[in-house]
Amino acid sequence: MFDTMTLTKIVGGFCGALLVFLLGGWLAQVVYGTGETAHAEGEEVHQAYIIPVEGGEGEGEPEVSAEERLAEFQTAFASADAAAGEGEFRPCAACHSLAAGENKTGPTLAGVVGRPSDSVEGYDYSGALEQVVDVWSPEHLNFFLEAPQDYVPGTKMNFRGISDAQDRANLIAYLQGNPG
Repeated sequence: MFDTMTLTKIVGGFCGALLVFLLGGWLAQVVYGTGETAHAEGEEVHQAYIIPVEGGEGEGEPEVSAEERLAEFQTAFASADAAAGEGEFRPCAACHSLAAGENKTGPTLAGVVGRPSDSVEGYDYSGALEQVVDVWSPEHLNFFLEAPQDYVPGTKMNFRGISDAQDRANLIAYLQGNPG
C-alpha cells in the first residue's frame, strides 16, 4: 500500500505546496511594497496612494472639554427623570444590587450618591477609585459612568460606559432616590 514511490509523491507534494506559498509571499512583497525586498536599505518608503478624507488630516471629531461635558450633564441632571433611570439601571443590575449590604460582582449601589468611594464593607476594591474619587457626587458618577476605564484607570469595573448625558443623569437621579 505505501511503497517508496507513494511516500516520495506525498513528501514532494508538501514541498511543492510550501514552495508555492513562499514564492507567492515574496511576489506579494515585491508587487505591493510591503516587505523588506521592495526597497533598498535606507531608502525612504512612500505611501503609494492616499485616500482623501473630508475634514483634513485624521482629525475626527473635535475633542469636547471636561468643562463642556460637565455643563451638558448639569443641564441634563436638572431635568433628570428617575423613572427613566430605573430602565437605565437594568444593565447595572447584572453586577450591582440596590439592597444595602448585598454585594454581587460589584458593590451595592444603595446610597451611592454622597457615599465615600471604596467604602462598602465586604467588597474587595482595586484601590484605583480612591485615587480619583473621594465622594461619589453626581458629577463624579457622571464622568465614571461615561467611561469607567478612562476616568479611573485600573478600576475592576468592566463596562463600556453610557455615552448619552441625559441617560447618565436619569440613572444618577434614580440612584439618588434609592438610599437603600
